Amino acid sequence: MTLHTDARRDHACLIVHGPDQPGIVAAVSALIARNEGNIVTLDQYSDNPEGGEFFQRVVFHRPDLTATMPAIEADLEKTLGPLGMTWVLTDQSVPKRMAILASTSDHCLLELLWRHRRGELPVTIPMVISNHTNTAEDVRSFGIPFVHVHSQGPDKSAAEAEILKLLDGNVDFVVLARYMQILSEEFLAKIGVPVINIHHSFLPAFIGAAPYKKARERGVKLIGATSHYVTADLDEGPIIEQDVARVDHRMTAADLQARGAYVERAVLSRAVQWHAEDRVIRHGNHTIVFSDRP
Repeated sequence: MTLHTDARRDHACLIVHGPDQPGIVAAVSALIARNEGNIVTLDQYSDNPEGGEFFQRVVFHRPDLTATMPAIEADLEKTLGPLGMTWVLTDQSVPKRMAILASTSDHCLLELLWRHRRGELPVTIPMVISNHTNTAEDVRSFGIPFVHVHSQGPDKSAAEAEILKLLDGNVDFVVLARYMQILSEEFLAKIGVPVINIHHSFLPAFIGAAPYKKARERGVKLIGATSHYVTADLDEGPIIEQDVARVDHRMTAADLQARGAYVERAVLSRAVQWHAEDRVIRHGNHTIVFSDRP
């Protein structure tokens, strides 16, 4: 469960990454202590203690955090720089700005809007952009601006230019909630923020239209979903979260699709929450995810 904004006040999240070596944990803990911080949670991982990479996520409480952030950042640079470590410090009370791109399917879109309204996602949603208008009234009922950007045919450059203009300077990350358009490499190079996608688990076995129909014809016993960061390599970006559900021969293609939609909603929601809470560290084409999932 996500902490509400009041509970996150004066909480900072520190992400540390670099070459594994003795003394990193001690150095970070001592730094937080001398800056009058109290560690709330600490997670760490080394992919090889002998010359590997070290990853750490620390959440700590520090009264009057906003005023003390510059001093803490200066101390981090002085302390971790000589160790060859990179770091990111964020104020957990400041929600990330998340734009959503959607098409006609509404299950992932409405799940995110509902969880946001319940306070389960530490984000603001400045806009929903869609290449169709069927979800407009639902989106506006949540008090979220809806923008229709027509995008059809092989040349999507005009639509992408309009979307980039809408997003520029207004978002910290973007979620593709079943946005059924392939984003160009040029668009991804210009957007400047992470993009998270969700898709069913049938790729590449049942590519193209009607994947659930094809899956039923093959008698699949498991269906699922994958959420990942978008890269220029289609559906091959670093994976954030996956899950599966068991199915059997009695289920129709529509039953499979309904079960798949349920899994997609859950997987995307977890991926968005973990990203918004700075629980995901990208490393090459994979991720280290310090989730709170049991």
